[in-house]
Amino acid sequence: MPLTDYYKDLGKLIQQIEASDQNGTKLSFSSAAEQMIAAIIKQPNQGGQIFFIGNGGSAAIASHMAIDYWKNGKIRATSFNDGSLLTCLSNDFGYEQVFIKAIEMFAGPNDILIAISSSGQSANIINGVQAARQKGLFVITLSGFSATNPLSKKGDLNFFVPSKAYSHVEIIHETICHYILDVVIKRNSEGVKND
Repeated sequence: MPLTDYYKDLGKLIQQIEASDQNGTKLSFSSAAEQMIAAIIKQPNQGGQIFFIGNGGSAAIASHMAIDYWKNGKIRATSFNDGSLLTCLSNDFGYEQVFIKAIEMFAGPNDILIAISSSGQSANIINGVQAARQKGLFVITLSGFSATNPLSKKGDLNFFVPSKAYSHVEIIHETICHYILDVVIKRNSEGVKND
């Protein structure tokens, strides 16, 4: 595949991102992004923080974004991807439980969970989202592959990338997170308030 075709495909995918709310109501990507931006801008005033979860490449995105959100965005953010934490909790409770246990211990109702899964079918991610919903967190999901994946319907806001290519889904997920953070930083620097 020529290099330019690869980037054209990514550009087309950005135009095809599907978004929905917790009721399954379809939203435009820009409307869903605005809601995510508003939630993140309000979050520090509520004393909360952002938690990111993911497996494999999505875990790398989660860690990267957590660092960028707190370092560049001055937002309290972390990912539950520390090797000792994951191996301890998976050894004691099973890998499907690793994010449940971390969310039960550290998260509260003023927090935001951003759950990232290319397939949208990872049991530990879905279980983590359910634990977050029970604790009253605002949940944002990023998924791909199949529009019927279970994660794509579990968040207050859901972003779905209609591609079966890991590389494309992961790149778009990271782009969404970077875009949101860049807008948040810009608006905070300009003193823009979201009510």
